[in-house]
Amino acid sequence: MAAPSRADFPLPRAGVSVTLPLFGYRTNSLRAAKRRLRRIMMAKSILHVEVNGRAREDAVADNLLLIDYLREVVGLTGTKMGCDGGECGACTVLVDGRPRLSCIALAHAVAGRRVETVEGAATGGRLSRVQRAFHERLGSQCGYCTPGMIMAAEGLLRRDPNPGEAEIRRALSGNICRCTGYVKIIEAVRAAAQGGMR
Repeated sequence: MAAPSRADFPLPRAGVSVTLPLFGYRTNSLRAAKRRLRRIMMAKSILHVEVNGRAREDAVADNLLLIDYLREVVGLTGTKMGCDGGECGACTVLVDGRPRLSCIALAHAVAGRRVETVEGAATGGRLSRVQRAFHERLGSQCGYCTPGMIMAAEGLLRRDPNPGEAEIRRALSGNICRCTGYVKIIEAVRAAAQGGMR
């Protein structure tokens, strides 16, 4: 059996009606059908969300990813896109205090909730205890994965202020670092938990 070709799926000619069955829309013009489909695919609605302690209200596309909202609309570029598939953890943010992968979450999925990024971890211009620990214990090399690691560690320490090594490893298991052997990262989280920073 031959593979299907374009001839098996002819485009409508002038005067032929085009139906977009998913949307209950009927037109006599392929161009009008394409325009309508483009408008539907780019539908926007108002997103109400709190980002790093500030209430926001933005008109965003219904299919916009949370990472794209944070980086392109809000202008917070600390959250990194590593894998684009929820496998590396570089895009980790906190949603209502829990780690969440922003590269596979829609922005509208966090409507009415609290989102925290690595930029929001510092207060009053001072690094958080986890950020300080990563700096002082050399918990980062190139730094690309660091924002996701820090946010995953922040989430862990809010749930369990004194985790053991097994809990730290479990909390960071969704975050990949291609530079280190994780030893310094685990030491940094342990130091943050124990308050062992200068």
